[in-house]
Amino acid sequence: MEWPLAMSPSLHDAGLDLSGKVIVVTGGTSGIGRALVRGLAAAGADVVPTSRRRELVDEVAAEVEQAGRRTLRVVSDVMDARSIDAAAALVLERFERVDVLVNCAGINKRQPTLEMDEADWRLILETNLMGTVRACRSFGRHMLERGRGRIINIASITSFVALHEVAAYGASKAAVASLTRSLAIEWGPRGVNVNAIAPGVFPTEINRNLIHGTPRGHELLMRTPLKRFGRAEELAGAAVFLASDAASFVNGEVLTVDGGFLASGVNQ
Repeated sequence: MEWPLAMSPSLHDAGLDLSGKVIVVTGGTSGIGRALVRGLAAAGADVVPTSRRRELVDEVAAEVEQAGRRTLRVVSDVMDARSIDAAAALVLERFERVDVLVNCAGINKRQPTLEMDEADWRLILETNLMGTVRACRSFGRHMLERGRGRIINIASITSFVALHEVAAYGASKAAVASLTRSLAIEWGPRGVNVNAIAPGVFPTEINRNLIHGTPRGHELLMRTPLKRFGRAEELAGAAVFLASDAASFVNGEVLTVDGGFLASGVNQ
C-alpha cells in the first residue's frame, strides 16, 4: 500500500531500531557472521564481532566503527569455554551489559559417513553444537541475572531435511534447533528469548566449492523456488527482527530464510 509521507512507518515505529543495544556475534568475522555484524550495526546496534583470528576481528571491528557504532576487539574460540568466559567478561567490563548474543561460529565437511573418522565428527559437533552451548552459557548467565536478553542461534535447513554426505553437519544443526527450543522454555520465563535462524543455501567460504557449478548446486537451485542462492546480507533482516523489540513475544522459533527450499515439492 502507499503510505502518506507523514504516516510512513519507520524502523523505530516498527520496533526494529536497535540503537543502544549491545550485540555480540561469535564467528562474526567471516561469511554469514560478518554479514550479520554489518546488518546489525546498520540497524543502530553496537556490535562486537569475535572469532579466533585477531586480524579479522580488527578488520570487522573497524567496519563497525566506520558505521558510527561502538565495538570492542575481542578474540575468542568457541572450542574453549574459558576463552568464551573471558570474552564475555571483557564485553561486560566495557559495555556493562549484553542485550543480544548471535551464535554464528560453524564448520562443515562433505564426506561419506563411513569414511569420516571420529575426530572430524567430534570437531564438527564440538564447534557447531557445543560452541553454541558454551556461548549460550557464558553470556546467558549475565542475561538471566539481568532478567532480560536475546539469543539468536544459527541453525540450517539441514536441521529439518538431509543433504547428501554431510551427516555430521546435519546432526549438529538439528541439535542446535533442539537446543534453541529447550533453552526457550527454560530461559524464556526468566526474560531471555531464544530463537534461531535457519539459512538455506548461501555461498560462503565453507561451502562455495560444493555448490558453484556442481551437480549438487544444480539440484539445490532446482529445489529453490526463487531459483538462486541467497546473499549473506539477506539474512540480516531476520537477525535485526529477532534482536529487536518487535520480536518481544517470539521465543523458541527457528526462522527459515531459504528462498522457499523447505516449502518446495513439485516445482513444474
